Amino acid sequence: MISFELGVEDLAHTRFAVSPLGETMLSLRVLRDPGLSALHLPWRRSVLARLGGLDTGLLMSLVADRLTLPDFLTPRPTRFEPSFEEELAVVRRSPPGLVRRDLLAAHAPDPLPAPLRAAAGAEDAAVCALRDSLCELLHRYWEIAVQPVWPQIRLVAEADMTYRARQLARGGARLLFADMHPQLTWEDDGSRGVLRIHRTILGFHAKASGRGLLLVPSVFAHKPAPPVGPEEPPHVLYPSRGVATLWGPEPAPGPARPTDPSDPADPSAPEAGSALVPLLGAPRARLLGMLAEPLATIELARRLRVTPSAVSQHLRVLHAAGLVTRARHGRQVLYRRSPLGDRLTAGRA
Repeated sequence: MISFELGVEDLAHTRFAVSPLGETMLSLRVLRDPGLSALHLPWRRSVLARLGGLDTGLLMSLVADRLTLPDFLTPRPTRFEPSFEEELAVVRRSPPGLVRRDLLAAHAPDPLPAPLRAAAGAEDAAVCALRDSLCELLHRYWEIAVQPVWPQIRLVAEADMTYRARQLARGGARLLFADMHPQLTWEDDGSRGVLRIHRTILGFHAKASGRGLLLVPSVFAHKPAPPVGPEEPPHVLYPSRGVATLWGPEPAPGPARPTDPSDPADPSAPEAGSALVPLLGAPRARLLGMLAEPLATIELARRLRVTPSAVSQHLRVLHAAGLVTRARHGRQVLYRRSPLGDRLTAGRA
């Protein structure tokens, strides 16, 4: 078990980030073990058909039999949304001793697989050459496998962060971690709290000591992933909500639906034949039907599978008409039906 002790100051510095390189590395687990997540099988089939030009032997050797990954290839994000190139630049600066240590640790107690064996006891120059080759390979893999779907992945991650921020505001750290993952538990005595990560390969207890806590949602993670040692700043990569919506087929349009590209089907929203459609138009009627609870633009865009800017245009009109209210919550603006919008949706206006 790994545990982090967090004081009041650490909780005040709890924050979120996304990691394109982290997602890229975790996606390799799904390629290696299709049984890890049936939800990702459509993505996996698509990617495998396009990897012909890559050194897949070297690529797959990065995932150990225990599905562990070398730590130097998953650097902690230094800001909310670093680019893939920024994170890869951190990897390129990894000293050879760190590269050698992390490759051996990821595969222990097994020996390194053949494509990586040169790193064991090799001269620093050979280790650096292997590191640089891995960076080039991962960059090409990112371009083929993850970059084309990164906008959808980012929407799912940001929707999860919006939900977690609401949980934190409603019930503090206890509610924030309550449904994050069964392996995560939170205990507090009012002045400090302890976040426990159960069933880990390694075990240690670390005090945050003012460093805060970084939380990184991931669509490819199947369980929480903390740092491997107590000297690292506290951070946890955890499975994101909403992954089941990521690779689903596009909804089929009905025969009477307009051709507005920002007007996808949504089962929870009013149908195109409802009384609100002639008044508001189908896109705005659907949005109004979804806003029985506060939702951010990014979450609405994810559910409707359109761009956030398309949703924002309709929300501005609904807000100007007094049908929705809005309130800022951290970095997000949450929208909800106004009393007038409730009456109109219920047919009582």
